[in-house]
Amino acid sequence: MLTPINPCLTEQDQTLLRNLHHDIRKNARSASPSHLGKPQEGFHDDERSEQILSNLNDEASSVFQPTVFTTWDHKNIPKPIDRYLIQPYTKWAQRIVRRPTDVVFLTHIILYLTTSVPSAIYLYYRFTWFHAIFHWMMQAWYCGPFTLMLHNHIHNNGVLKREYTWLDRAWPYLLGPLMGHTWNSYYYHHVKHHHVEGNGPGDLSSTIRYQRDELLHFLHYVTRFIALTWIELPLYFWRKDQRSLALRTFASELSSYAFIGCLASVNLRATIFVLMLPLILMRVAMMVGNWGQHALVDEVEPDSDFRSSITLIDVPSNRYCFNDGYHTSHHLNPRRHWRDHPLAFMKDKSRYVDGRALVFHNIDYMMMTVTLLRKNYLHLASCLVPMGDQIGMSQTEIAEMLRTKTRRFSEDSIRKKFGTGRADKVEHLNTAST
Repeated sequence: MLTPINPCLTEQDQTLLRNLHHDIRKNARSASPSHLGKPQEGFHDDERSEQILSNLNDEASSVFQPTVFTTWDHKNIPKPIDRYLIQPYTKWAQRIVRRPTDVVFLTHIILYLTTSVPSAIYLYYRFTWFHAIFHWMMQAWYCGPFTLMLHNHIHNNGVLKREYTWLDRAWPYLLGPLMGHTWNSYYYHHVKHHHVEGNGPGDLSSTIRYQRDELLHFLHYVTRFIALTWIELPLYFWRKDQRSLALRTFASELSSYAFIGCLASVNLRATIFVLMLPLILMRVAMMVGNWGQHALVDEVEPDSDFRSSITLIDVPSNRYCFNDGYHTSHHLNPRRHWRDHPLAFMKDKSRYVDGRALVFHNIDYMMMTVTLLRKNYLHLASCLVPMGDQIGMSQTEIAEMLRTKTRRFSEDSIRKKFGTGRADKVEHLNTAST
């Protein structure tokens, strides 16, 4: 049965999900109409859906709206507030951000600079346990959107216009440690390493050597990253004969730890809540998320971007974290702008079908990981949005199909399945980010 579309989804997600539901209704072959539920209004064929998604991103279109906030859409803002506050702010912000769509990035930079920074400074001036706990909870709430904003920054050499390069270069260094990031390490690990190796055998955060629905394997995966990434990543670059990158990565990690140590000597309690706990939380969260992104790996073609990553159409990933759910689209083109992912999916839908890609809704990466570790494949099956040959499969068949995607790869299987050209294949996509 088709589940109702969550009204809290972005307009782009709702449009895409209606289109996929339209395909299911059109192509379902083994189910009677009653199994598909009542018809829903607004089903879109491919041409109509592509036009809607294109217009939403076209500045010349009458329906174009920049993203100003993640929580509220333009239609939800009261007209007086919109006219006298939001519209003047938007016009001013569009003179600063690189793309007119991205007012939200400046909104978040201002938010963090006016809340996280003063709060952290005041904790060092006058520490209280209530303030410390509140500060850490605030940072925990901020860290997801911040990280995905930083994600856009590192893939596209910034988010602001050239005249504001000083701010564009400064905010990651100032805000990053408060959100649990060590200086530059996200760029080195994610852009220069993960997107080169693509969850293959050379990827330090690869999931393929783990049984991806086993708790002990997951704990080993997270613990190894937290304990050893500071040395494993520089050694990876050193082995690849990228000596300068290895030294810069090592220096970034050590300088970040030295900075934390210096502040701890000034005020240990404040440093625990301002820098140490966010660092631990971020590194755990990044591995939980990466596990969810790359837990379902095809046993036949594990080096395919379509078969080694997934797409999520959900509220936390796409509304609050800048379309982070479109992970397959991101791996296909790491420099693709975040607002372009739904349209790119729509245009490439046939490739997703042919590639037997997996698309889910109403579940985020964190819950994907939790659900896999609970081995609740029937719930995952209920979240799958079937495409192509998946349409018509029963929930049990889908659950068993998903179970096969979590099996650990042996070293012999890795040698047979993975070629040696993976890094060469995608390196050109990242050279412009240096």
